[in-house]
Amino acid sequence: MKTDLSTYNNAWYQPGGKLKRLCWYFINVLFFINPLNPSSGLKVSLLRFFGAKIGSGVVIKPGVNIKYPWLLIVGDYTWIGENVWIDNLAQVTIGNHVCISQEAMLLCGNHNYKKTTFDLMLGEIILEEGAWVGAKSVVCPDVKIESHAILTVNSVATNTLKANYIYQGNPAKEIRKREIK
Repeated sequence: MKTDLSTYNNAWYQPGGKLKRLCWYFINVLFFINPLNPSSGLKVSLLRFFGAKIGSGVVIKPGVNIKYPWLLIVGDYTWIGENVWIDNLAQVTIGNHVCISQEAMLLCGNHNYKKTTFDLMLGEIILEEGAWVGAKSVVCPDVKIESHAILTVNSVATNTLKANYIYQGNPAKEIRKREIK
């Protein structure tokens, strides 16, 4: 048995109307991915206009790529760093006081390698209050990073990360308790 990508079909996946997706594509390219727009306030307003639920004091740095804002919830005083990619094919919920560092990726989709048709699989991501996703880290589908957990630089979260612990590696493993003074 071999993979046959000619039979791949994700027509069932319709995350918003075609016009809405097209409009968002251009807004995303012009105002989010484009590093020449440093204005967090404008980005927050545009996200809200497209259906995202965004809290107060959110900072969105240049170069951020967001797939579908209508599948995004962001709490108060959250920071989203340069070149973060939120590939939210499913719901992404980011709590209050969360830090997502430079070039981190939140990936809600994957493919079923066990099927010849390579079917699309989706899973939500939840980052609870005070979580920190380190630079160049990856958060996979169906992952929850619990309150005040840390995913260190260049690590990959494939399962739930327990509250108040630090995780490192690929796949991320618990390395020690986080102590906040």
